[in-house]
Amino acid sequence: MRVALLALLWGSSFLWIKLALDGGLAPLHLTVVRCALGAAVLLLLARSARQRLPRDRRTWAHLVVAALFCNALPFLFFGIGEQSVDSGVAGVMNATTPLWSLGLGLLLGTERALGPKRLAGLLLGFGGTLLIFAPWQQSGLASWAALALLAAAVSYAVAFAYMARHLIGRGTPPLALSAAQLLAATGLTTLGLPASPAGQSAPTLTGVLAVVVLGVFGTGLTFHLNTRLITDEGPTAAATVGYLLPVVSVALGALVLGEEIGVRVVGGMAVVLVGVALTRTGTHRPSRPRTADRSTPVSARSSSGVSRTTSAPSALTPATCQGDSM
Repeated sequence: MRVALLALLWGSSFLWIKLALDGGLAPLHLTVVRCALGAAVLLLLARSARQRLPRDRRTWAHLVVAALFCNALPFLFFGIGEQSVDSGVAGVMNATTPLWSLGLGLLLGTERALGPKRLAGLLLGFGGTLLIFAPWQQSGLASWAALALLAAAVSYAVAFAYMARHLIGRGTPPLALSAAQLLAATGLTTLGLPASPAGQSAPTLTGVLAVVVLGVFGTGLTFHLNTRLITDEGPTAAATVGYLLPVVSVALGALVLGEEIGVRVVGGMAVVLVGVALTRTGTHRPSRPRTADRSTPVSARSSSGVSRTTSAPSALTPATCQGDSM
């Protein structure tokens, strides 16, 4: 039930973005309000849980970088992309984040050599993305808007790697850490407001309601539910939600906005999801119980090095960035 609710809230984010844009909000204004409302929700949750925001400058410096790549940029890019691309397609592009994470890991040398399954998954995932955008067709989705959606997914991948290395498991409670990160994202995006063109007309009631729902439920509450799911059922269950998002976004886009679901888009979505599933093969290793006196030194070294960088991304999903940090 919790997985279904999280998938619905997270997957519907692309619908609310579209409605807010159609309701007169500019992409940057949408991003600022979304970050601010999400931060407010998380601050309230952190306060109720008696979690304090970090106070050291080093953590805040890392939070600013994480907020840029995990919140400010992808939120803005999705707003730009959905100005001319369907919300369902945006949801599918969001699901390509694990592919970019794997590619980035290979480029930086943090990923081991690919096995046959993961290599096939990587190729299938990128092939499915090409199938959706069909750059060989004049009517294809290859455009600046499409590139913005891909840039959002890449930005998430960069953020996951950075957060796993510099923020996750450093002692700050998750709600407080996420609230602080969205505060930083709100500050970063607010700095860009003077350069953002003003809308030609005032936002409609639909646009205002859409951005409120997006900020409160699609950003703040989504993170809280995602964190609880990871805590109670583990990162594998939380990662499963990612496979449901394109289905939810495409279905809502068709039902609410009347977006057409072409055979090519559906086929590309299926190929992308199969590819993502294959790339995740073997990434979740069950923990094996060990005696405390023998395993503690090894665990300590792992938690500060390889183990954290390999296991943390499995718990970091775009939903984490949306409320947190997708």
